[in-house]
Amino acid sequence: PYYVDINQILFLEAHLHSSDPNLKLFVDTCVASPDPNNFTTVTYDIIRNGCVKDSTYANYYSPYSRMARFKFNAFQFVRSYPSVYLKCEFVVCRLNDYSSRCYQGCITRSKREASS
Repeated sequence: PYYVDINQILFLEAHLHSSDPNLKLFVDTCVASPDPNNFTTVTYDIIRNGCVKDSTYANYYSPYSRMARFKFNAFQFVRSYPSVYLKCEFVVCRLNDYSSRCYQGCITRSKREASS
């Protein structure tokens, strides 16, 4: 475990280990949960589908396209949960493929119309 104080800034970095220099790493989704085995019941979205959900989240410049750097402030769910677990999903794309998911940024899903 990594122990931090509430509101302490957490800096994270993900690196794609590949010999191909023409790849890009994109942070798609990061979700926090008090249960390391359940990221669906009690959760908190930090970023989802490339859309920032937490106001303390920020991307940082990386000199390498195969590296993603970001930060957010530490928090707790409620006093009954002593730990917070993080699960992040990344997308790997071809560098400079502007039609790929890595270059689309935030994707909002449109709601379907309910028929009468």
